[in-house]
Amino acid sequence: QVQLVESGGGLVQAGGSLRLSCAASGRAVSTYAMGWFRQAPGKEREFVGGISWDGSRTYVLGRFTISRNNAKNTVYLQMNSLKPEDTAVYYCAARYGNTWSRKESDYNSWGQGTQVTVSS
Repeated sequence: QVQLVESGGGLVQAGGSLRLSCAASGRAVSTYAMGWFRQAPGKEREFVGGISWDGSRTYVLGRFTISRNNAKNTVYLQMNSLKPEDTAVYYCAARYGNTWSRKESDYNSWGQGTQVTVSS
């Protein structure tokens, strides 16, 4: 099973940018599709984006970009034009196989999350 560690969160002003990283260990991340989710206070966790194991198929919210570097066993979430409503804990997740999913239950491994706070 792959272990995941997110980093790159922090406090940013509205309109700013952050790049989150998700570093994998234990198994090659190239055999996993990856997803990013977020959970705001008092809300359910929601799907932010996904990327197939070779990076050929992606989905992500409009202001964000998802990418991966399998040689570095790392997946990224670039977030631009951040808004206060983007404030949440962001999680990366791994799903064995090529296809990402919007469903949390389809993922095999999760990171511990990284806090993103956007001030107005």
